[in-house]
Amino acid sequence: MEDPYASPQTVETAAAPEPDSPEAIRKKHLNHEASVKSIGLLYMLGGILLLLSTAGTLAPLVVNGSATWQQIALPAGIAVLSLGYLVCGFGIRGLKPWTKIPVSILAAIGLLGFPIGTLISAYILYLILSKKGAMVLSPAYKEIIRATP
Repeated sequence: MEDPYASPQTVETAAAPEPDSPEAIRKKHLNHEASVKSIGLLYMLGGILLLLSTAGTLAPLVVNGSATWQQIALPAGIAVLSLGYLVCGFGIRGLKPWTKIPVSILAAIGLLGFPIGTLISAYILYLILSKKGAMVLSPAYKEIIRATP
């Protein structure tokens, strides 16, 4: 008589995807993809906050009509920078290949914000410029995403 509580004698294993299949490549890069997309969210949030603070700085000057070009120049420059953050944020969330250079430039500027900005910007540079980052931001990876929803 057989023991109904005994462990099975045969082990069934699920077939692993081939190493070069789109599914295997996507699984290998999925965590990195999520981290890169989170950079986009961080950049969009930073861009929105910079834009709001710029509007708060410029509004009283413009309403009073006493603004000189010197008082407007710095907030206007920050507004342009905030728009750059927003554009890069939306681009990196969509894993657009063109975002690699502008995000690297903005992260390099962020290295000046010692100590927290340096750590965050160094991590962003790692995510964007690493081998996995190059793969995640490549057109070939876009095809893999289409093949493996």
